[in-house]
Amino acid sequence: MKTLRTPDSCFENLSDYDFAPHYVMVDDSEGGELRVHYLDEGPKDADPILLLHGEPSWCYLYRKIIPILTAAGHRVIAPDLPGFGRSDKPMSRTDYTYQRHVDWMQSVLDQLDLKNITLFCQDWGGLIGLRLVAAHPDRFARVAAGNTMLPTGDHDPGEGFRKWQQFSQETPTFNVGGAIKSGTTTELPQAVIDAYNAPFPDESYKEGARQFPLLVPTTPDDPASEKNRAAWVELSKWTKPFITLFSDSDPVTAGGDRVMQKLIPGTQGQSHTTIVNGGHFLQEDQGEKLAELLLQFIHDNPE
Repeated sequence: MKTLRTPDSCFENLSDYDFAPHYVMVDDSEGGELRVHYLDEGPKDADPILLLHGEPSWCYLYRKIIPILTAAGHRVIAPDLPGFGRSDKPMSRTDYTYQRHVDWMQSVLDQLDLKNITLFCQDWGGLIGLRLVAAHPDRFARVAAGNTMLPTGDHDPGEGFRKWQQFSQETPTFNVGGAIKSGTTTELPQAVIDAYNAPFPDESYKEGARQFPLLVPTTPDDPASEKNRAAWVELSKWTKPFITLFSDSDPVTAGGDRVMQKLIPGTQGQSHTTIVNGGHFLQEDQGEKLAELLLQFIHDNPE
């Protein structure tokens, strides 16, 4: 597997981003090895909060949230998925599979020996993170889901997603920063848009960004559908705390919170919140509010 590695110089002087990089080498069942970048902030002996981003963002998305969580005494781990951020980027689109990303993130958890995890997942962070929860429920203490889902392909993904899928394949230039901008309700400064573009010096670095929309199961016979159905069987037994923190202005995942509340026992009795004035990338629009809700969720659900 051939990979690209974004030069470190691309990440210098990013707006409101002053975190030290950390790296781990991961492999998978198909023999693919690459370097994954992650942030590791706060006291190392504290139980970790794992923040998983989606497509086509990277851990820059969590820059507003991390300082609030660490100030409250928490350790925060925020990886960049392979193909995004400072993680290595496979050059061939066929090297991007749903299962490989689950395997790669599992390797990160294993190597960092993360336990008693509080997970927050958004977009593809949920497609991957909820699979990890289902596979290793003992590692996780709590789950918070925002603007995400675990699709099996048995239901219509909706017009909003189909348009995004079509755009990602047909646009001659995949404008990552522009995609983030279109998924927010607030006006993003050019410096922030530039930061989202930073991991992608040219189109050759964007194979993952283009492939991810095609990896979402949208038909019942998708390669990932069976394993996602099996994950739902496990999630239907999940009685630990599970909260939905969706936003009010996301056409892609709207209604997913109600599905989770219906199917996952751990959602019962939780203070589910619809965050006002938040787009798909609610971390960007309402990062401070989201951090406050996460802290309250942890406080309300001690082990």
